[in-house]
Amino acid sequence: MPLDDTNTPPTKVIQYDNAKTLMARGPLELHDHVTSRMEKALGKDLPQMEVCFKEISISADIAVRDKNDLKTALPTLSNEMMKAIGGVLGKKRTVRKEILTNVSGVFKPGTITLLLGQPGSGKSALMKLLSGRFPESKSITIEGEVSYNGTPATELCKRLPQLVSYVPQRDEHYALLTTKDTLEFAHACCGGDLAKYWDSQFVHGTPQENTEALKAVQAMYRHFPDLVIQQLGLENCQNTVVGDAMLRGVSGGERKRVTTGEMEFGSTYVKMMDEISTGLDSAATFDIIKMQRSIAKKFNKTVVISLLQPSPEVFALFDDVMILNQGRVMYHGPCATALTYFEDLGFRRPPHRDVADFLMDLGTNKQYEYEVSSGVPRTAREFAEAFESSSVYTRVLKDVEGSVYSSLVHNKKMDLDAQPEFYQSFWASTVLLTKRQFAMMRREMTGLIGRLAMNTTMALLYGCVFYQFNPANPQLAMGIIFEAALCLSLALASQIPMIIAAREVFYKQRGANFFQTASYVLSYS
Repeated sequence: MPLDDTNTPPTKVIQYDNAKTLMARGPLELHDHVTSRMEKALGKDLPQMEVCFKEISISADIAVRDKNDLKTALPTLSNEMMKAIGGVLGKKRTVRKEILTNVSGVFKPGTITLLLGQPGSGKSALMKLLSGRFPESKSITIEGEVSYNGTPATELCKRLPQLVSYVPQRDEHYALLTTKDTLEFAHACCGGDLAKYWDSQFVHGTPQENTEALKAVQAMYRHFPDLVIQQLGLENCQNTVVGDAMLRGVSGGERKRVTTGEMEFGSTYVKMMDEISTGLDSAATFDIIKMQRSIAKKFNKTVVISLLQPSPEVFALFDDVMILNQGRVMYHGPCATALTYFEDLGFRRPPHRDVADFLMDLGTNKQYEYEVSSGVPRTAREFAEAFESSSVYTRVLKDVEGSVYSSLVHNKKMDLDAQPEFYQSFWASTVLLTKRQFAMMRREMTGLIGRLAMNTTMALLYGCVFYQFNPANPQLAMGIIFEAALCLSLALASQIPMIIAAREVFYKQRGANFFQTASYVLSYS
């Protein structure tokens, strides 16, 4: 490329032709380019959401067994009869399991928060509850208050998935769809034509500013799937099937990035991301977290991410950190003051130990090597009590009990009430789901041809054997019905694993309000 007189290469210009030209200067510059134009056309800051939760407690009744149950463990006839009778007439022995205990806090817009904790500490439960994905059951008790911009969660129950996205831990996808197919489907379900909505909002700037904002937003939504593919580093596998345990597809790290990208679409204001670094190297994790930080800062999003072992570089990208241990809050505040807080409690981080690893070890058997004074807290309850008596917790309570920003309440009608439960109509969703079913059927053409050949052969055999049978013979008629049912059952038995796998994908996408249940049933029938 030729250089000018100053020997400085010319600056690349963001153009709207395709995803590559949009990303010419990187994702951070693209975010700044789009948001600056949107704010001028809106005449105010972009929509944002503050998540406030107070005294959240979740407990569940879990069935347990004692030593006497071991005698009936063998599947004998008498044992099975006793189990059946006991299941109807007997009373189950249960214990109360505390999942979360008195958890309070605020996730503010424009910030990125790290959720730390050992496995089983309650991170996923908290994120699922705040995103409206926590399963409800008679054996589960949920206490506390959750609000979004001052609006109680009960008022936003049906529309909450359109406001708060949740990236699950498990990677559940259709194995026969490619990476690009998966992301394009999510984009179509979550408002691929959202630019029309913004067109009606861009009226507060000059005519030129309104036009520039609309062009930028239209280009972003038009190439959104390709943008996500580039930002997550999925270019090399965009046309590769996702695959599963039986079908070779993308790698484990790429599949995790597909899971992350699937929930990037729509106009959600809050992002809950559950252990998105599993299977990723430190460089890929850093790039993804850096991109999420840019989204939080530029688009005023509220981003909460749980990670197991973040590197020091990744930890430095976060504004706040919440540490959970056995469902209790050990610390919730700025990352910059976390070390000082625990030093005041009597713990000192060795120079060779990463900050995140040091924080994760507190409350476990490994904390003894960090103790520098006596009388330090050791259990999760003691850490929680120490935190609740600290000045950091006082500031958290002040934010929890304080009033929400007046601008957030004033814009409730446009930011919250305007969000539909589903972006697509019933028939549009049905057509889209039907197209996806046909696409997967075309990719399974070998299996379809095999089943067609088998069914044709069996039909000819049954037709020849029972040709011109006497319908007055009930025994013969029952035999034909039995054989026909048996043939259909055996032919469809191979589809059971695929149906079970599809069920998990359905639960995830339906929980995110991708489509209505009736549309899925109609297209799958």
